[in-house]
Amino acid sequence: MTDILWSPSDARIASSPLREFLDRLQEREGRPFPDHDALWAWSVADLDRFWTAVVDHYDVELSTPWTQVRTADPMPHTRWFTGARLNWARHALRHGADDAPALLCVQEGGRAAREISWAELRGSVAAAAAWLRRAGVRPGDRVAAYLPNTEHAVIGVLAAAAVGAVWACCSPDFGAEGTIGRLAQLEPTVLIAADGYHWNGREIDRGDVVAQLRANLPTVRRVVHVPYLFDRPAPEGSTPWAELLAEPAPLEFAQVEFSHPLWVLFTSGTTGLPKGLVHGHGGITLEGLKWSGLYCGLRAGERMFAVTSTGWALWNMQLGALTRGATIVLYEGSPGHPDGAVFEVTARTRADVLLLGAAVVTATSNTGVSPRAEHDLGGLRHVMVSGSALPSAGYHWILEHVGAHVRIDSTSGGTDISGSFIGGNEYAPVRVGRIGGRLAGVDCAAWDDDGEPVVGTVGDLVVTQPMPSMPVYLWNDPDAVRYTDSYFDTWPGVWRHGDWVTFHPEGDVSVHGRSDSTLNRQGVRLGSSDFYDVLETLPEIAETLVVGVEEPDDGYWLGLFVVPAEGHVLDDELRDTIVTTLRSRLTARHVPDEIIAAPAVPHTLSGKRLEVPIKKLLAGRPLEKAANIASVDDPDALRWYAGFAQRRGAAAGRR
Repeated sequence: MTDILWSPSDARIASSPLREFLDRLQEREGRPFPDHDALWAWSVADLDRFWTAVVDHYDVELSTPWTQVRTADPMPHTRWFTGARLNWARHALRHGADDAPALLCVQEGGRAAREISWAELRGSVAAAAAWLRRAGVRPGDRVAAYLPNTEHAVIGVLAAAAVGAVWACCSPDFGAEGTIGRLAQLEPTVLIAADGYHWNGREIDRGDVVAQLRANLPTVRRVVHVPYLFDRPAPEGSTPWAELLAEPAPLEFAQVEFSHPLWVLFTSGTTGLPKGLVHGHGGITLEGLKWSGLYCGLRAGERMFAVTSTGWALWNMQLGALTRGATIVLYEGSPGHPDGAVFEVTARTRADVLLLGAAVVTATSNTGVSPRAEHDLGGLRHVMVSGSALPSAGYHWILEHVGAHVRIDSTSGGTDISGSFIGGNEYAPVRVGRIGGRLAGVDCAAWDDDGEPVVGTVGDLVVTQPMPSMPVYLWNDPDAVRYTDSYFDTWPGVWRHGDWVTFHPEGDVSVHGRSDSTLNRQGVRLGSSDFYDVLETLPEIAETLVVGVEEPDDGYWLGLFVVPAEGHVLDDELRDTIVTTLRSRLTARHVPDEIIAAPAVPHTLSGKRLEVPIKKLLAGRPLEKAANIASVDDPDALRWYAGFAQRRGAAAGRR
């Protein structure tokens, strides 16, 4: 068993919002709930009663009552709290003192934060919603956006939700093609677009991309221009952002059905058109309250800093903090410019909870910066890590260089549910390389190929009972064909997420990578994240990518691509180091058949390595069928892998 790195104190547990919930649950249910394990077991044994307890505990306002907690239909057709009507934006704006900060907006480069009070946020949302109504936007219409992580995006999503419109936003680091491929599917009537964004010390002008969006989104009737970077007139035919907020209006919320669409989140779309995942007002309200209240532990007046762009589901998840009356810190720019910027902002804004991707932790640790030596991080109590598994070295680095008082909460979920399946909790100890456990209301497990649950060994992550935040439907998928194919093709009625995981006897979890990219050597499954965990601690290596390809006559090729760190090359000495490291820290099966120097590792726009598309290239598929270039952060790097695959195929005699 992995050694415990950190354990919560009795005082921390006793004062937590999770313990407060358990105490009220004991009164409600007339039975003890000594810890989170007891909560989880009860929550999945009586799923309906758990979610009604969440509704009651957080006083969810329903303008009409529900007639049924959930329908008897199997996933993906289950519907929750039928008959109930509400509005997510109402719940996001009902807490928070008028003069307290709701948003702290920070730009790259250390600029002073713009503070937006709760009163100002409510007033801006009311004015923007009234403008949308005057523009003819009605419930169910789509409002599209091309915005960085600023107050404009938060006001926009809240205003659209208040009207009952459906929100979809792309980050301006997306190019025109990738953005059009997403937004055009929705046939939006309004487009809200900024003129640019900051990245690595530069101002990136996006005026030309916005012009292409206007030309290629024919259903858009009104365009709102956000002059974020440049002091220049609004493009002809567009409405300046200031005009949206100019006319005060009462704050009104359309009361919509529980499953009424709130927003559309898109998958990475590495192949084909990105999937549009439609989430509902009610499901996101409940998931946001559960996550921000029980697992982030936020109270009114506290501050959450999520390091994200508007193109990543973490952006939508952070909005759950508003439902608790907490302040959101919005950071616009590169998290690595200058070195350690994320932690400088954490200290400056006095954040209580920090949510960031594992890649940010690794990148900061590689700079040699020690945040707690440079900044006062004493108020930070909780670091949540998502996006990919946090490497073992990352756990030690956070405790040493951020603070030994900090609870590390590695979590895993997805855009698919706009939330998490597994993560830490206030009772769970922190073990290196492991996630704390299953979250309440999530009946998940690891299944083997025969559909049997397994403990202590690798299996497919499945969810066997529905969750309110699962997509209501997929866009342009009226018969749920694509929805079913995406999640329920292996085991009908059971959500197969596509991750290989191990549920350990102690209750915590290891994530080994995507099952569609998992390596299967000599009948043994190997997780790609295990390779990255051990290899990317080597100072000679910047990044790696491991791919396994089935070959004729039951052959199997395991290839490791290595991007050397600056000042290093992939020579025989480094190859020997890699082999020794894999053999000693993992197993002999992890030693690749070939180690190849690569110029870079391409990722999706949300930062995930393109393991599956590169596997397809190496299996002989042409580039245009293996990947969607518009959804790749470094198209030239992907083209290099396509060239490598062609050369390798030719050498093997494949034509």
